Amino acid sequence: MLKIGPLELKNRLIAAPLAGISNPVYRQMCHDYGAALSVSEMISDKALHYQNARTQDMCATLPGEHPVALQLFGSDPDTMAEAAEYLSANTDCDIIDINMGCPVQKVIKAHSGSWLMQKPELAYDIIKAVKDHTDRPVTVKIRAGWDKDHITCVQIAQLAEKAGASAVTVHGRTRGQLYAGKSDNRYIRMVKEAVSVPVIGNGDIRTVQDAQRMFEETGCDAIMIGRGLLGRPYFLQELNAAFEGGSYREPDYNERLDLTYEYAVKLCEYESEYTGMCMMRSMAAWYISGLPYAAGYKNRLCQVNTLREMKDILEEFRMKLKAEYSVSED
Repeated sequence: MLKIGPLELKNRLIAAPLAGISNPVYRQMCHDYGAALSVSEMISDKALHYQNARTQDMCATLPGEHPVALQLFGSDPDTMAEAAEYLSANTDCDIIDINMGCPVQKVIKAHSGSWLMQKPELAYDIIKAVKDHTDRPVTVKIRAGWDKDHITCVQIAQLAEKAGASAVTVHGRTRGQLYAGKSDNRYIRMVKEAVSVPVIGNGDIRTVQDAQRMFEETGCDAIMIGRGLLGRPYFLQELNAAFEGGSYREPDYNERLDLTYEYAVKLCEYESEYTGMCMMRSMAAWYISGLPYAAGYKNRLCQVNTLREMKDILEEFRMKLKAEYSVSED
């Protein structure tokens, strides 16, 4: 059984942090489908320092999503330590994760995320400061390096372990690649061979075969799945069936439409109908992707304003699919 500090995980599948997506409702859904751990989207240390209400709201958790890691980002050891103290005193998170892998420009401009892959000494100081100011296990998420000429994942992983980190997640791309090209499992293996704490592999896991390849090529202790879960949390069930034994059946169109609506309902209950539907406009398409006639319904779903509208569109889609599959069976 995988342990992160004193925390025992039920399996080796972790739901990755996704900006604008990994809210408590999403994280709880991932747990319901079999994730052993979920990770929040990035929380700014500076925003917590200035007591930003929206950022404080991002630190909330739901009872059904444990164990959960709240992920901090920043570049100042002092404010990162302060943020760790805040999370420890005001949340029931199980882990504090430090993001040193985000490649987006606004995070890089703030000298955070994967910018720190260029600054091993500062990375160490940040991890040490967080570790010294919390009683929770501390983990770190990194990339292979800044670019192909500056591969620093092994050095920073070793410094993370020295600073007291309980696990390291490695995404097999450099910052220079952003999300393009392929994630390279060699870098994850290099880190696995260099440290004694658990190593979590991340990058391009969209099929059972991808997951198997990650484990086989890297020797990693767990895998973290991000975009591969978008609209298909049941991928976690498929992976658990493959690795833990048991049967798996792909959900049919009725179950997928039900999942779409049920997630929207829970999101609206948590956020408000207005905010929840704004969020669903950018997400609903993932849940119906690959179904016959999905293109037209995706366009309509990305314009919905109310749950009632969404339900009507999904029910119309259900009737169309029912007719389609009835003809196919005949």
